[in-house]
Amino acid sequence: MLYVAQGAVLLVALLHLYIMLLEMLWWDTPRGRRAFRLEPAFAASTKVLAANQGLYNGFLAAGLLWGLWLAGQGQPYRGVETFFLLCVAVAGVFGAVTAARKILFIQTVPAALALALVWLGA
Repeated sequence: MLYVAQGAVLLVALLHLYIMLLEMLWWDTPRGRRAFRLEPAFAASTKVLAANQGLYNGFLAAGLLWGLWLAGQGQPYRGVETFFLLCVAVAGVFGAVTAARKILFIQTVPAALALALVWLGA
């Protein structure tokens, strides 16, 4: 069960690394505009804001990867993974309320599932 839990944490981390890339590097490219359903002019005018937002997603991924590293070293990891998974889940709820409902399913649901697995598997 531990491997399943850590695999779920890894998937959430990889998702946030991808979101970071979308927001920091690809925001005003066809890939980024398609992912976020943006008009070219809006994407161009909000590129700097999106890069800042992407940096925060990178921090979430880094925290989750740190938790995975701790687990791999046989160190206490559950607190670190719990904190960052809760951050992802709360950010997803906020995004669903303020931006797009689909964010709840893209961010919050995977984070909540990973969190449950971390607590069941450790």
